[in-house]
Amino acid sequence: MNPLPYRFLEGWTLADVAFEATGKDTAELFTDAGIAVLATMVLEVASVETSVVREVNIEAESMEMLLFKFLEEIIFYKDAENLFFSSLKIRISTDKKYSLSGQLEGEKIDPKKHELLVDVKAVTFHKFEVKFDQKQWLATVVLDV
Repeated sequence: MNPLPYRFLEGWTLADVAFEATGKDTAELFTDAGIAVLATMVLEVASVETSVVREVNIEAESMEMLLFKFLEEIIFYKDAENLFFSSLKIRISTDKKYSLSGQLEGEKIDPKKHELLVDVKAVTFHKFEVKFDQKQWLATVVLDV
């Protein structure tokens, strides 16, 4: 059994990174996918402390687009403010539109402290999927690196 709530997928692409994330509900799925993005960029997720907080509020027309926009938000903060997030406290609502609100907690990227792996540039639509399989939520994501 895989102890992590995500797994990297080998052989899906030549120059990108693919992963599959799971969750018992959509908030857990989004959190696990966000941590998988971080794990793509830094060797030890636990090395990222939680001294900086950013509020997030995102709306979308579908659950897939909500996850896509959320992961893009994480990448935006990495590029614009040089931040990694290791704690994601989010809520998902499906009242009228699909929406996400919450807090991202992390710290400034420090190559002396964080052993960097690859730089994620974007989330792609290639094989991007979010679904419920009667037991859990599942997302398949390919990242452009």
